[in-house]
Amino acid sequence: MPHDSSPAPEPIALTLSVPPRPDRRLAENLVRPRTADPGAEVLDLTLDDTAVAAFLIRIVHGDNGFVARTDSGERALAVIAATVAALIGDDIPAALATPDIAFLTGLKPPAVEAFREVLLAIETAEPDAVAAALAGLGA
Repeated sequence: MPHDSSPAPEPIALTLSVPPRPDRRLAENLVRPRTADPGAEVLDLTLDDTAVAAFLIRIVHGDNGFVARTDSGERALAVIAATVAALIGDDIPAALATPDIAFLTGLKPPAVEAFREVLLAIETAEPDAVAAALAGLGA
């Protein structure tokens, strides 16, 4: 004789998910000292703007991110703006020449995460100086 002859209750739907990751700022922990093996393709920011733009167009349509290398805070800010521009189909050369700080700081968390999946790090021999140049972005 079965222990319980009553019909089985309806199943209860449960949602199991990973807790959301805290929102990151655009430049938070982005700058690091140069490494021998950056673990990703490297963009040397001493290249001219045309070469940087061509690189960004290619990389944002791929599956892998990249590491930028520069010792210039100004150039680091420019590559952040240009990477965002490449992701949204905006004017990359204009973003390299004149980064829009207000636009960059206004990006929503999903846009910041998409950006951080592409620009993995900025490597430099001057981490403190480059990070200071990015402080307005929430470095």
